[in-house]
Amino acid sequence: MSATTSGQPVPESDKDKGPGFFSRIAATPGQIARHWADYLYILPALGIMLVVIAYPVFYTVRLSFYATPANLAMKDKIWVGLDNYKRILQSQSFRDVTMNTLEWTILSTVFAFLIGLGAALVIQREFPGRSIVRGILLIPWVISYVSAAYIWKWLYHSDYGLINDFLMRTRLIDENINILDNVHRALPALIIANIWKEFPFAMIMLLAGLQGVPDQLHRAARVDGAGTWERFWHITLPHLKGVSIVTILLLTLTNLNSFTLVWIMTGGGPAGSTDIWITQIYQLAFGRTRFGVASAYSVILFLVMMSLGYFYVKALTRGDERREGA
Repeated sequence: MSATTSGQPVPESDKDKGPGFFSRIAATPGQIARHWADYLYILPALGIMLVVIAYPVFYTVRLSFYATPANLAMKDKIWVGLDNYKRILQSQSFRDVTMNTLEWTILSTVFAFLIGLGAALVIQREFPGRSIVRGILLIPWVISYVSAAYIWKWLYHSDYGLINDFLMRTRLIDENINILDNVHRALPALIIANIWKEFPFAMIMLLAGLQGVPDQLHRAARVDGAGTWERFWHITLPHLKGVSIVTILLLTLTNLNSFTLVWIMTGGGPAGSTDIWITQIYQLAFGRTRFGVASAYSVILFLVMMSLGYFYVKALTRGDERREGA
């Protein structure tokens, strides 16, 4: 019911929409004082978080302003200010690695989401053997990234890989082709392997969202003569908006931070054609012992992921804000 002023209803748009997310979770000094005993219970957890999360982040940010010596003696590090960041942003290698990272992240996320959506729509329907199909589709997700990397590395092998063997048997090629050793084929091959590994996650998330679509809406639309595509576009898709945003953001964060698959299959090669931010950071730190530059790289990646994390939190709390504003 709308509030009234002098007997006149106040429009809903003029009502107080309530505090934002961060103001709602922030505790005032008075609240802390009243519940000080409760906060004592979380002090051990806060202490652990400070040690294993806050301190490494602080040290990485601090180290990004220094040039570190090749002898790994951190006491001899030299203050260089923003030089590490300038060197990274002005280098051609950063632009090349950024393009690889964008291609890897965007294509992996988009196709894993679309294939996951298609799979969710299929296994939502009742048909014989549905549980078996669902179990098979979950296999890529439940196996480890290390196992997945070696499986696909074997499939892509130029001498005895199943893909080359199949192409030779079907006479689609006359001789074995190099996949992971080719600068033009390596990154697309990694993206295909990554999509195979990740689409079951999107499938599970979207399948959960499909369970919340009211069946009576579909029945009413069928009575009105709506076809399959019209029902999907006007009923199913709008109900999947929230879970789709969350799924896409989680896939994006995972792909930005994906190291194992790329490193095991190609190590960033050949000739840096599959190098992405996370592998470049590893090589700078532990391959070239340039910890200052690697730390600056890490800070850039951290800021990008924190920005995406903000939108992820906003997407998660959107439903709560709508209910409070109702």
